[in-house]
Amino acid sequence: MEINKVLVVGSGVMGSGIAQAFASSGYEVHMIDRSPDLVARGLAYVERGLDKAIGKGAISEDDKRSALARITATTDWESAREADFVVEAVFEDMEVKKEVFRELDGICRPEVILASNTSSLPITPMAAATSRPERFIGMHFFNPVPAMKLVEVIRGYLTGDETNRVVVELARKLGKTPVEVNDAPGFAMSRIFIVMINEAVQCLYEGVGTPQAIDEVMKLGAGHPMGPLEVADLLGLDIVLHIMDVLHDEFKDSKYRACPLLRKMVAAGELGRKTGRGFYSYG
Repeated sequence: MEINKVLVVGSGVMGSGIAQAFASSGYEVHMIDRSPDLVARGLAYVERGLDKAIGKGAISEDDKRSALARITATTDWESAREADFVVEAVFEDMEVKKEVFRELDGICRPEVILASNTSSLPITPMAAATSRPERFIGMHFFNPVPAMKLVEVIRGYLTGDETNRVVVELARKLGKTPVEVNDAPGFAMSRIFIVMINEAVQCLYEGVGTPQAIDEVMKLGAGHPMGPLEVADLLGLDIVLHIMDVLHDEFKDSKYRACPLLRKMVAAGELGRKTGRGFYSYG
């Protein structure tokens, strides 16, 4: 089927980034969330993201205006009736996501593919909450979405070949590199990288080095563009902790046990960039 109109459910950092990526690639986008304040914040995220692209010389002012004109921010779920493709980017909670997909399943046309941007939760149980498991798939973008090339494409147990083909091709049309992985908690990237972040937090907890030292070691020694603690602040320490807990609950393996320092920082509300303080302070 031809995809022209995309619905992005969730207007946080990931949802707004996904909306920006689709709009910048010429798609008409409806970005939906539960309140006018949230969708207004999401539009502000998009505008900031486009301004960053202008600052890097990647797009022009005209490109920015065109992309913004393609995005409609709304709280009206009826907009799902017009969607040719749906990407969900709400909070990482299985029951919340299932409820969202049940509602979408009842509104969207039968042929529409439903995709989840989940970073850690298995796809098959979400698909089972709908009447279209063969047209359900994981499409895991990475933050910051406009800049990161990787998209993990995750088939559920009943995901159809055509659904997989459409999503792989769609990722390519966005200028991304789709990598197909199997359905499992954390998939590939989160399962590997989150453990590395947690180990970096453990090094800090044990006094091995300062945040700056730990990050510099990984940037200079492993060639990473950002250190693991910098990435944790960007993702949000609450998200990092949640993924660790999901993996620990699923595998019952101590390597997925979150560092006590990470848990304390989340409890204190020091979540990284979005709260102005995490492993680093932000103005």
